Amino acid sequence: MKTASLSRRGFLNRSGVLLTGLTLNLNAVSGAQAEPIIDIHQHTDYMGRTHDQLIAHQRAMGVTTTLLLPAGTPAFGLSTHKGESNGLQAKCSGNDTCYNLAKQYPKEFLFAANEVPDLPDATQEIEKYLKLGALVIGESKFGVQCDSPEMQRIYELAQSYNVPVLMHWQHGMYNYDFARFHTMLEKYPKVNFIGHAQTWWANIDKNHHDQTVLYPKTKVTPGGLTDRLLSDYPNLYADMSAGSGLNALQRDEEHARGFLERHQNKILFGSDCLDAFGHGPQCQGSQTIAAIRKLAPSKTIERKIFYENAKTLFRL
Repeated sequence: MKTASLSRRGFLNRSGVLLTGLTLNLNAVSGAQAEPIIDIHQHTDYMGRTHDQLIAHQRAMGVTTTLLLPAGTPAFGLSTHKGESNGLQAKCSGNDTCYNLAKQYPKEFLFAANEVPDLPDATQEIEKYLKLGALVIGESKFGVQCDSPEMQRIYELAQSYNVPVLMHWQHGMYNYDFARFHTMLEKYPKVNFIGHAQTWWANIDKNHHDQTVLYPKTKVTPGGLTDRLLSDYPNLYADMSAGSGLNALQRDEEHARGFLERHQNKILFGSDCLDAFGHGPQCQGSQTIAAIRKLAPSKTIERKIFYENAKTLFRL
């Protein structure tokens, strides 16, 4: 049974690569010139996905530049929920892996720096990779207060190196007390922060009161906390990735069009997709691309979200 399972998996993996190659070849034959897309949110070894599968996935989606976000060092304290959150709770690999893949494919991949914030050498580990060229700190996905001394040391490091911090907001699990985050935006006005994940996107709605609901499906009333923070603070940006970002687009398309227009200079495309193929019903990343193309009020705004905003923010 084991041999059969491995054989089937190998066949599926090879099929995915062949389909990707076919897609790219068809584009070449038709003379289509793909517009550049920057994906600011991807991971290496995501739930066991291989590097070859990751590369094929990004190419199939039409992504031209990918930012790899590492996990921190495996640790077993409170911030990683005694190890449950190691590997970003998704078996993702760390700084070395992201750095090495980016160096192997410099035209396609860039890399970030990350570390468990309450480890004693957290800032030293992050700084090591900032010195090597990391463009952002994150994904910060740890069970700590958003304004804790540990996180503030990271914000101070980001300020020193002029890089953004990408934060995963998930009520009761990661980066606690979203409602207090405005104090950090005010204390560190020179640091650009990027918001991501369930609690971030749920709070586009002014009527989102039950923070335990992570994927709300109701119509959206503008003016939620996320909406207000993006309007009020020039140092805050939005990462459109993951199922939470896609849900924010699909739950109320009329609101989504207005939101994309209102925050057109603040929204960044990210996939955070663990699919191995880059197309089809299981590929949430390609669905997000399709949703943005459908809902962006203009081609100008679409290009900002897919490319120009990230190019400016990361100084590419």
